[in-house]
This record gives sequence, C-alpha cells and structure tokens, in this order.
Amino acid sequence: MTRQRNDKHSTPFGLWIREQNEIDSSLGFVTTDIDYLWENYKTGDWMMVEEKRFMSECPFSQKAQLKSLNHRIIHDPKFKGIHLLQFERTSPDDGRIYWDRKEITRDQLIQLLRFET
Repeated sequence: MTRQRNDKHSTPFGLWIREQNEIDSSLGFVTTDIDYLWENYKTGDWMMVEEKRFMSECPFSQKAQLKSLNHRIIHDPKFKGIHLLQFERTSPDDGRIYWDRKEITRDQLIQLLRFET
C-alpha cells in the first residue's frame, strides 16, 4: 500500500497522489521526489543529490528507484552520479555533513558541488 507521509511537508499534489487508489503502490506505481538536479551549465557536468536532515536514510523504495535511474543514465560521461547528502541537523551550518555516508567539511561540500572532486 502507498505509504502516507508522517508529516504534511509536501505539496497539495504530493498529498493528493498518495490518496488515489487507482495509482496505489500495490498496483506497481511508485514515486520519489528529486531534491536537487545539480548542474554546471558551462561544463555540462551534472549529478543528483538527495538531501536528508537529522541523518535520515532513504527508504527502501527510494533507494531502489534512484539505483534504477542511475543505471539508466550512467552512460553519460557528464553524469557524476546520484549522491546522498545528510545533515546531522538541518544544514551545513548547524552540524556535521555527510556525503554518501562519509563525513565531509563545508569546504569539501563546496568542492563537490563545484565538481572539483
């Protein structure tokens, strides 16, 4: 069954879609929101970043969808992957930062977002 949100932090459409029996996950329909599609339009480098606060993890279904998406677009030499960005609290300014479960500094985050590493 389609999992309801634990909070109301969604768009009206996001909340509506979870209530529609005709597109329930038991019928095979799943979705995940994309937090950031990050790109340098001058170089063409791009990646996707999934943000999680308070060290949250991606649910199983979201991991599966992101992995599937990654396999579909891996052939693009400008694609730099799908990454998990976790904050100990809410942002780089109020706690530790993790990139793909490895602790990094604010400066390292900036380097990653500049496609320098």
